[in-house]
Amino acid sequence: MGIKFCYIAFLIAAIVPQVFPQSKDDQGGSLSKKRLTLNQTINSGTYCNPLNIDYGYTPIPNFAEWGKHRATADPVIVTYKDDYYLFSTNQWGYWWSNDLCNWNFISRSFLKPWHKVYDDLCAPAVWVQGDTLLVFGSTYSGNFPIWMSTNPKANEWKEAIDSFEIGGWDPDFFLDDDGRLYMYNGSSNRYPLYGIEINRKTFDPVGTRKEMYLLEPWRYGWQRFGEYLDNTFLDPFIEGAWMTKHNGKYYLQYGAPGTEFSGYADGVVVGDHPLGPFTPQSLPFSYKPGGFARGAGHGATFRDTKNNWWHVSTIAISVKNNFERRIGLWPAGFDKDDVLYMDAAFGDYPHYLARGEAAPFTGWMLLNYNKPVTVSSTLASYYANFAVDENIKTYWSAASGNKGEWIQTDLGNISTVRAIQINYADQDVNFLGKSTEAYHQYKLYHSTDGKKWKLLVDKSSNKTDVPHDYIELKDPVQTRFIRLENLHMPGGKFAISGLRVFGNGNGNKPDTVKQFIVLRTEKDKRNAWLKWSPVDNAYAYNIYMGVAPDKLYNCVMVYSSNEYYCKAMDKEKPYYFSIEAINENGVSARSKLIKVE
Repeated sequence: MGIKFCYIAFLIAAIVPQVFPQSKDDQGGSLSKKRLTLNQTINSGTYCNPLNIDYGYTPIPNFAEWGKHRATADPVIVTYKDDYYLFSTNQWGYWWSNDLCNWNFISRSFLKPWHKVYDDLCAPAVWVQGDTLLVFGSTYSGNFPIWMSTNPKANEWKEAIDSFEIGGWDPDFFLDDDGRLYMYNGSSNRYPLYGIEINRKTFDPVGTRKEMYLLEPWRYGWQRFGEYLDNTFLDPFIEGAWMTKHNGKYYLQYGAPGTEFSGYADGVVVGDHPLGPFTPQSLPFSYKPGGFARGAGHGATFRDTKNNWWHVSTIAISVKNNFERRIGLWPAGFDKDDVLYMDAAFGDYPHYLARGEAAPFTGWMLLNYNKPVTVSSTLASYYANFAVDENIKTYWSAASGNKGEWIQTDLGNISTVRAIQINYADQDVNFLGKSTEAYHQYKLYHSTDGKKWKLLVDKSSNKTDVPHDYIELKDPVQTRFIRLENLHMPGGKFAISGLRVFGNGNGNKPDTVKQFIVLRTEKDKRNAWLKWSPVDNAYAYNIYMGVAPDKLYNCVMVYSSNEYYCKAMDKEKPYYFSIEAINENGVSARSKLIKVE
């Protein structure tokens, strides 16, 4: 959760009016279920981060003084009876899906009447025990139940126990193959993660908590606090425990150094026993500090029904509040040496949901990065080009949220358009909490000359909330201009943080990067300065790094620059780097490996 403000909610609850989600009955159950499509597509073969789910608006008034905004984090996805269940912080409910694509929201509060707090399942723990799905929220209050269900689709829940006495911030429960249950927890910049065995029938502790792992920022550069890993005013936070077992080894995962930052990541320590001892992997396995959607910390690793590994985690926005966040889904796995990794290369470009021998990335490139934009109107300094600058923190806003406001992007040339992602921003929204009645409506048009327009996508009858709508076209179109016309907003102005058009240009791929240099300082071997000769026909670069030549699992996407300061290194290990150039037509060959001691 980053700098911990969850406890503030407990302290101020008595003096600030409670904010309740909409559409609840007296039992905290659901008056209505709402079907939501992550991939609002004609063909549902791909998806694009951030996930397109109906994120609720922060419920805490003093967290919304800079503007009301959507927020969630700390996601967990578990597979239960061949379906997927997604829980995350303060959503007054949960989602289920049978394909990781189409998500169904079920409205529910897990708070009891005497829980006079805002946090409804803050940083939840979710696990499967026998034929039962169990849920517990982050708390040390001692009176929060463990909930259980054998029919979560029908919103049928009861208490496994009325109070899990020992509690825990950012908890995770792990059921081992031998039937023994363990709980991990911790969220602090002073204290480590803790682990303890739990009686699986009574949920009483077995013994006392043991220290699992404490951050070592003096060695691992990526663990330093700050947007630029500069560790300027706070020690880093460790949080968000998650345990995975693979080939007899135990992989205890954790988030660091702070949820507010692009470098928010999940590290992992590996051991032969659920309670350690553990050895850290040098680099974070879930790491995405570059590109449009940045941050990949505090998450969960799971297998789909085809036994493919995935990692779901938190994406940082942190504009209207430090805890303005979204959710990302990333391909993951274990290599031949049992190293856990997550594939972040092109992590916010379209990916295939089905996993085969081919790479998950579709090869569809961004076609309109920093290309010309025309709009119907502009509010203050929320300029039009912010909608195509590949920065989720910036956005264009129209002067109103009225029907007829529009934004148009010019691809520069006739291109093959295969998919479009519409990322809405929150400007002058007038409510807090969760509304199951919110929805967007719009139309997309395309043109080859900017004069004659054809309807491409019609969402005029849509009744779902699609804040990061992703449209995969059944049939690609050859076109140059894309126009998005607003029909209905759920609230506030018509504002877009990213109108992203994907496909392939009809030109040449970029040239290979030349004169790639990596300078690692002897003063602090956690750091390196990377520089290269710019490629004229490239708009971005992917930098790959790792501690072995065949394990370049970390990737950073850099736009419109020919240098990068890498501060994420293990000072005791050699590193290997390679780089590739990117444009609308594809990706260059990678440069030769560079090793730095």
